Amino acid sequence: MRLRHAIGGALGALALIVTVPTSANAATGQFVFTYNRDGKTIEGRLHDPKARECIDLDEVAKPDSTPAHSPRNRTNSIATVYTDLECEGESFPLKAHSGYGGEGLKFRSVVFNQ
Repeated sequence: MRLRHAIGGALGALALIVTVPTSANAATGQFVFTYNRDGKTIEGRLHDPKARECIDLDEVAKPDSTPAHSPRNRTNSIATVYTDLECEGESFPLKAHSGYGGEGLKFRSVVFNQ
C-alpha cells in the first residue's frame, strides 16, 4: 500500500514539473487582428501564442500583401507589434488584457513580452 502511495505521489510531482515550464513559455489568451485579402476584411487570431519569440503573421508576410491592422491584445502579456517582419521597424506596445490599436496601426509581426 505504501509503495502505491509513493508511486502516486512521484507521478503527481512529475506532472507538475512537466506542465509548469510549458505555461511559462506562452502568453495565455487571444491576440486578434484584422487584415485584408482579395478586397475582403478578415479577422485573424493567435491563441495562447509563444512568449519572447517573434511571430511573423503568415496572413501578411508576402511582400505584396497589405499589413495587418486594428490589433486587440486579450492575452496576459504585453504584446509589441512591429511594422516589418522579424520584429523589425517601428514598434508599438499593447498592454495586457485590453490593449488595442486602430485601423491606422499597421504591423506584420508581434512579440509577447511575458
